Amino acid sequence: SDLLLFSRRHPLFIFAGGELEREMKASLKGRYEYETDKSAATSATSTVVIPAGDFKLRASMTDATFVKGPSLNGLSLAVEKPGSFIFDYNVPKNDFRFQFMNSVKVVEKPLNMTYIHSYNDNRTALDGTLVLDTANKVSVSHMLGSRNGKMKYTYLHKGVTSFEPCYDFGKNAWDFALSRKVYGE
Repeated sequence: SDLLLFSRRHPLFIFAGGELEREMKASLKGRYEYETDKSAATSATSTVVIPAGDFKLRASMTDATFVKGPSLNGLSLAVEKPGSFIFDYNVPKNDFRFQFMNSVKVVEKPLNMTYIHSYNDNRTALDGTLVLDTANKVSVSHMLGSRNGKMKYTYLHKGVTSFEPCYDFGKNAWDFALSRKVYGE
């Protein structure tokens, strides 16, 4: 007979008398947002992530999955290889989203690239970020088949103040963002 054991203190998976012994490190994250304004909606989401070798299996659901009885509304399933790719499936919309990531060195600086394609929306986006040093980076994003594109420079001053000018090619306009980390006592 097969032995299957899950322990709350030490998550351990034992199968067939020790032939397969593996530590399970699944994670569960939840979020609940309560709105005091009666016109705003209260929402809840939860995500379960299960490692499977080099991959991660993820299931996400919203409160729509359980409100008015169990349903597939708000359910999303994904397979991820961190730093390489993500295949995301939106169950109620029957929609796939593919994301591929890679990094290369350009003049000894890391260039992080991302390719994202949404199947039903037939949208493809390309993103690239060149990290010049710990305080400076340049990012470019473009939606293929459109004039939508952005170029952003980020400067982090003393690790707490961020200055980000961004040019939006689709709107032919500049955006500026300034943020500062605030530390509590």
